[in-house]
Amino acid sequence: MKMNRILILGNSITRHSGLEGSGWELKGCGMAASAPEKDYVHLLLKRFTEAADGHAPEAMVENFADFEREHASRSFAEAFEKCAAFRADIVILAIGENVPPLKTDEARSTFYKEMTTLLKVLKRDSNPSIFVRSCFWEDKVKDDILRQVCEEADGTFVSLSGVDKDKSNFAHSERTFSNVDVGNHPGDKGMKSIADVIWKEVKNRWKRATKQES
Repeated sequence: MKMNRILILGNSITRHSGLEGSGWELKGCGMAASAPEKDYVHLLLKRFTEAADGHAPEAMVENFADFEREHASRSFAEAFEKCAAFRADIVILAIGENVPPLKTDEARSTFYKEMTTLLKVLKRDSNPSIFVRSCFWEDKVKDDILRQVCEEADGTFVSLSGVDKDKSNFAHSERTFSNVDVGNHPGDKGMKSIADVIWKEVKNRWKRATKQES
């Protein structure tokens, strides 16, 4: 399993441009990490580098929150193609939190369809190893669809089940924020928990792939 080119698609937990007056104004890292190197993306990339004897992978990290919120109302074909053009070896998909509640069969079907299309486009050229993470704030309906789409794409589903039950994983347990929503994001401990779970699944798939090749 190659690990030279890593594509990570997420939302504010993955990358945010900072929020003035919120008590968290860092740019270009996951909300609400205390420093860029403390968010789950930087922690993961560090582990990829260590696994490659110090050779850092090329990484593309994109905020896909617009897709979460508007997948039912407009096309994201251009954004899909941009990501596919990166020709990733590994794709980590960390979305779902901003998807509106999937209360109807139509809403669930549309989310499933658009997610399926996204993964098909990403797999088309480079056939990457795909990892789809469940929601940080557990949501069974969304998570079941994410799992189904992931399995149908021969990906690895990464369950964060229970992470949000430990309140010490929330940023407000570490620092005070004037914006409640920011404080409800994963703090440094929560970011590490996310990175730990994803990396465990990456390592497991890597070991299986290595065994098959030998």
